[in-house]
Amino acid sequence: MSQLRNEAILVWMLRGMAIVSGAIVLLIIVFLIWETLPIVQNIGLTRFFTDPSWHPTSDEFNLTPMLSGTLLVMSGAVLIATPVGILSAVFCHYYAPPVLAKLYRRLIELLAGIPSVVYGFWGLVVLVPIIGRIHPPGPSLLAGTLILTLMILPTIALVADASLANVPPDYLRGAAALGLGRWAMVRGVVFPAAKSGLLTGIILETGRAIGETMAVLMVCGNVVQTPKSLFEPVRTLTANIALEMAYAVGNHRAALFVSGLVLMAMIVVLVIAAEKSNKENIY
Repeated sequence: MSQLRNEAILVWMLRGMAIVSGAIVLLIIVFLIWETLPIVQNIGLTRFFTDPSWHPTSDEFNLTPMLSGTLLVMSGAVLIATPVGILSAVFCHYYAPPVLAKLYRRLIELLAGIPSVVYGFWGLVVLVPIIGRIHPPGPSLLAGTLILTLMILPTIALVADASLANVPPDYLRGAAALGLGRWAMVRGVVFPAAKSGLLTGIILETGRAIGETMAVLMVCGNVVQTPKSLFEPVRTLTANIALEMAYAVGNHRAALFVSGLVLMAMIVVLVIAAEKSNKENIY
């Protein structure tokens, strides 16, 4: 009886924690909507994508250049970090000597613990001058993409490493018994078996890439424009909020909350896509 009572208490505690977590997310969304209502009622929603530019003091609230900057920096980082992180996990599990694999994992764990401002400072004093010598001015979409790649690489690498470690050994023995080579086994057996975990890693790294602020703010140049090349400066939505929230008032402040609502919408879309993919994998 006592064991059943303890299990019931644990279940109710877990339910309570789930309810609290969900309530926090809902409160954040409600707060963002509440803060954006005044400006949406005054000027409408379409002006955030049709105004000539972003000059809140002149009643111009176009978020499109910063939204494009956010998507470009995020997409570039994810496209580079994902194959590198997954293949590095494959190398650790199936090709590297145990000593080298252990050392590499420790290095990735160290990278995961470095604060974002340190990445940004390194990018500002080392990476930006190098890019500036290749193609001025230096602070650019390319700099932001490379720094963000370094920052999200540990996320996908560690999740992929854990996913590959959970592949049942029977799968590997069966593949070996069929005479498959090492890469054929990885491609045909390991990747499909670890698909769900790899997808989770991609979702997590994408979420971090969307929300990163300080490092991107330090190396991207913070010019409100839609870049035409990798070497042009950009400003992301998160950097815009960090730069202007301290002195924003009235419609300007409300417009920054619209930026936050757009970021939240991007995360929601990402989660919905992940849930849909997981359901397809199950069925």
